Amino acid sequence: MPIATLLEKLYSNYANLSLKTVESQIQSSCEGLKTAIKVVEETNRGWIRIDVSGEDEVAALNLLRKEFGAAPVYSKNVEEGNVYDGKIVFSGRSGAEIYVDVGVFLPASIDAAVSLQHLQAQLVDGKKLALKRITQLFCFLDNFPMEILIKYVNNKRKSFVAELSERQASLISQWIVSNLDRLVVLGALPRTVENATKAIGHSRDIVEIERLGLLEHAVVCKLGTSAVGLIPKLGQLIPSAVFGVFSPKEILLLKA
Repeated sequence: MPIATLLEKLYSNYANLSLKTVESQIQSSCEGLKTAIKVVEETNRGWIRIDVSGEDEVAALNLLRKEFGAAPVYSKNVEEGNVYDGKIVFSGRSGAEIYVDVGVFLPASIDAAVSLQHLQAQLVDGKKLALKRITQLFCFLDNFPMEILIKYVNNKRKSFVAELSERQASLISQWIVSNLDRLVVLGALPRTVENATKAIGHSRDIVEIERLGLLEHAVVCKLGTSAVGLIPKLGQLIPSAVFGVFSPKEILLLKA
């Protein structure tokens, strides 16, 4: 029975989420395969470790790794020049860089640091905006999914230096060009977000719900609809979630 560490987390503010519900969500990705999936533990950073068993366990593992990603686990598995998915951690605790947890926790947890200079160059055409302002504009909150390129591995200091990957920077650019507000929702399963948006009666104001991760989503608003206005109602239905507003209009005004 293989055990794998998925690149998906359970957050502390979502600790009351039933593991059976999470297992069911992951199991649904293997529909049609003869396999059973069980969440066996969370790491100290919340990464989900699963046990996969059954006749199609190899195929299921490959499918899950493709859909959710697999954590490197060991620092020796992270190499310069490679791209890795992760989640932002410790947002707001530094004025010089953001940190991305790429799933390295053995022999110790190591995060990748993306400097303010890199973010300014990649996101706001080099404008000298403060890190706090950039994280607010682009919803760089704890657990926001982030794909990064490892530029340097410092084995002596046990640290990674990184920048946003081309694909990550391109995705953000597409969000800006769309000119549509997005409400980023962190800490809720897909069905929870879908049901909540239907319950508040704002379906006509929403284009789609983009999945960013197992518990991370972007509610895409129709042109002219402000994402800010959705927060009070959705917040009542999903009190454990964290919300962020991505406003292309606000970003373009700063870049002008």
